[in-house]
Amino acid sequence: MGFHPSQETAIRYRGFLLLQHANHSWLVRPERSPMAVLPFRTKPCSLADVKGQLDERLMNHDNAHPMAS
Repeated sequence: MGFHPSQETAIRYRGFLLLQHANHSWLVRPERSPMAVLPFRTKPCSLADVKGQLDERLMNHDNAHPMAS
């Protein structure tokens, strides 16, 4: 009987932490405040997909708040 700790992958991307879970879903959260985009979770997907989702949310935020950048 061996103990296998769960491993999560953590990646920094554009001021966010992308945390991959064992089921290949992701938790995306800002590294610090103020938050331009709220933390969110994804369904199981690739790293490229989660980066695309974050890029889209950041683009939508920038378009909604043009003076915030």
